[in-house]
Amino acid sequence: MSAQPTVYGMAFSVYVQAVRLTLAEKGVAHDLVEVNPFAPEGVPDWYGALHPFGKMPAFAHGDVRLFESEAIARYVDEAFSGPALQPADPAARAKMAEVISVMRAYAYPNWVWTIFIERVSKPRKGGLCDEARVAKALPEAVKIARVLTELMGSAPWLAGTREPTLADFFAAPMMNCLTGTPECGPIVEAQPKLLAWWERMRARPSAALHLI
Repeated sequence: MSAQPTVYGMAFSVYVQAVRLTLAEKGVAHDLVEVNPFAPEGVPDWYGALHPFGKMPAFAHGDVRLFESEAIARYVDEAFSGPALQPADPAARAKMAEVISVMRAYAYPNWVWTIFIERVSKPRKGGLCDEARVAKALPEAVKIARVLTELMGSAPWLAGTREPTLADFFAAPMMNCLTGTPECGPIVEAQPKLLAWWERMRARPSAALHLI
């Protein structure tokens, strides 16, 4: 299968970024077709054939159609040559999946949809930050940072591995959102290993290309 893959969605989406980071780490060129579920008119009718729930990203590669970011990332790692982005060891692979689950289930609603939205996104659009909502989110935000540090252990990457995995590429866009808020310092100040991971991650060429 030689067709260049296409990612559908907006570059600012943390899940679109996760997929594009994965493609870049595999050295796979791709096209980005902008589809914005948040546009007033919604998504175009044709998009339903790619993503039945009208969200992002969606993905096409030849006859392959996928619409969940983790499924897309796993496919990219397994369908293309390049460095393996999933550990061969079952325990390490399970930990990678666990980190991704933590990011999707806890960090996304807390770091992105609460703290980042309130502190950055709403003020950009002329709205006011809901200070009470941010304050309520902080204890769990701190817990997420601590749990990620614990899962990393003494290794340089989040799944406790010597090389980066899909876990790092799902976490990086959400961490990038958090670092744009004044809450980031208090959240991660007790986690120097997490900060060191972030320095390693954002220094990668893929991050320079696709982190927004």
